[in-house]
Amino acid sequence: MHMERGVEVTDLSIWYGQKLVLKNVSLFANRGEILGVIGPSNSGKSSLLKCINRTLEFIPRARVEGSVRVEGLDVSAYSAHSLRRKVGMVFPLPVGLPLSIYENVAFAPRMAGIHRKVVLDELVERCLRQSALWDEVKDRLGMLGSKLSGGQQQRLTIARALSHEPEVLCLDEFSIAVDPVTTMRIEDVLTDLKKSITIILVTNLVQQARRLADRVAFINDGKLVEFDLTDTIYGEHPREKLTFDYVRGHFG
Repeated sequence: MHMERGVEVTDLSIWYGQKLVLKNVSLFANRGEILGVIGPSNSGKSSLLKCINRTLEFIPRARVEGSVRVEGLDVSAYSAHSLRRKVGMVFPLPVGLPLSIYENVAFAPRMAGIHRKVVLDELVERCLRQSALWDEVKDRLGMLGSKLSGGQQQRLTIARALSHEPEVLCLDEFSIAVDPVTTMRIEDVLTDLKKSITIILVTNLVQQARRLADRVAFINDGKLVEFDLTDTIYGEHPREKLTFDYVRGHFG
């Protein structure tokens, strides 16, 4: 079965000044799949995500070669605003807006010109349901989002990212901020969400990628060591010995 590419990265290299942080990386994430990106800290994984939604442009002296395509178009063909509506981002620590739970989710749609209460109510409920938070907060939507627990704030951040109705959702090590039980709940959310959007999951938890991802990219020291189906990466015979050693915890 032919799969359509949600994101395709070709020969991507990234420099911060003179420092090369990602070298000739090529990989893809299909629609309806989760791509897991694994590797030690400071290996270039987060920089990859910043290229996908062009937030790398905010970093002084950052330079990029190669191409990144979202839904078939090079990211440079989008306006920054339209690209960041298309690509939702969830960062390691939940950074909520200093607003109510309701307004955290409704903020982006309001900015996009949606003001009818019935439409906003429906959208807020849908996003909170998609992020498995609705049942916990439906009776206190007026409460400040910052009053929620860490795990709830993380799911609120996912709900806020979904309010853009993105076609791609990128998560950057979200699980470091939450407890194991909440992490499992969020993993269930992602498994359900992948039916409708492309998901790229950067994680330091090697077994999380094994549980969730359809394909896995292993990046080490700025280089793509291996990119393949999850069963191959975690099987007895990945192409590279370095992959075998990393996923078994021999280093990292």
